[in-house]
Amino acid sequence: MSYCIATYRIYDDKADFRKKAESIANGMTVGSWTELPQLQQENMRKHLGHVENIEVYEPQGAEPGERYADVKIAYPDINFTRDIPALLITVFGKISMDGRIRLLDIGLSENFLSAFPGPKFGIPGVRELLGVHNRPLLMSIFKSVVGYDLDGLKEQFLAQALGGVDLIKDDEILFENPLTPIERRAEICREAAEEAEKTTGKKLLYAVNLTGKTSELKATAKRAIDAGATALLFSTLAYGYDALQELSSDPDICVPIAAHPSLAGAIYPSQHYGISPALLLGKLLRAAGADLVLFPSPYGSVVMPREENLAIRYELTRDDIPLRQSFPVPSAGIHPGLVPQILTDFGTDVVVNAGGGIHGHPGGARAGGQAFLQAIDAAMNGVTLEEASLRLPELKAALDLWGGRK
Repeated sequence: MSYCIATYRIYDDKADFRKKAESIANGMTVGSWTELPQLQQENMRKHLGHVENIEVYEPQGAEPGERYADVKIAYPDINFTRDIPALLITVFGKISMDGRIRLLDIGLSENFLSAFPGPKFGIPGVRELLGVHNRPLLMSIFKSVVGYDLDGLKEQFLAQALGGVDLIKDDEILFENPLTPIERRAEICREAAEEAEKTTGKKLLYAVNLTGKTSELKATAKRAIDAGATALLFSTLAYGYDALQELSSDPDICVPIAAHPSLAGAIYPSQHYGISPALLLGKLLRAAGADLVLFPSPYGSVVMPREENLAIRYELTRDDIPLRQSFPVPSAGIHPGLVPQILTDFGTDVVVNAGGGIHGHPGGARAGGQAFLQAIDAAMNGVTLEEASLRLPELKAALDLWGGRK
């Protein structure tokens, strides 16, 4: 028998956690087990979930509401089809509404995971496309996009590209519109990328924001790629993991996909409810095929605790599963002074992602990109940013404005 094992954190001041766990194991699989006739129990036994482990935490002198248990329950793979929606409904669908319970993790069986090819490019493939193998990548974000026409977008794209960034992505709120339709947007930005490459000598990837009706996503993606898009940005949680998997596994969608965390804040932040970020934005996005995964950084304006960031990074890059590794992309509030801390926390297999940290540079977006690359180079070579800035005016201007690491 093959099982996927869900780990829950259940808060209750008075509950018998063993009884609670067995109720979940039965209720989310065969129903009321004890009321079944003996013969039917034998026939249904292979479908029955079972409790693997219970660890109860009762801190001495705890305030009301702090007693909890971490519970592991195994669910037979034969109960659900090999897709993430079916898995989530099985292990957390109904009980997500049953009091203070949080889904911490799902141990995916080899049988279940074998249905997922994972990222088409992943870290090695994205590096190969860019020809960058030994340093963090640098991504820049369009800011802003609403109301711009094609000429305005091209001007903004070119300024970022000339700064030497490796990737440029649309803002996730840039939808199909008459001013910048997706095919023309991809075409114009491809031309700008080619123009910038003549100056910088660097290739870059442009991630166009893929939106619209779910039934039309594949066709829209292919039109954008034909027009010049070299990557896609996709808000997975708005459309569903299955939509991402359909895109990533399509052989005609031959560009990396960056998963945006839109709506994640409605699911992960509470310690008592929802799904842990490591599972929500780490393990499941990698399985569904995200080559790059954006999530709130622990440094800036939309903060996620550092330990949760590192847990996401672990799930995206762990090497004990047969899937390509996905690039972690900590985002929001990133400026050049934070680069050494980012490398300390994430290593070199990370994408440094900046919006205001590039566009807000006193010298403009071109100087903003240069300042980040200067910071990356200094940090990679063990030189302090302050020392490097003495000979690098772009970096100095950034440090003067934003300071160093927090």
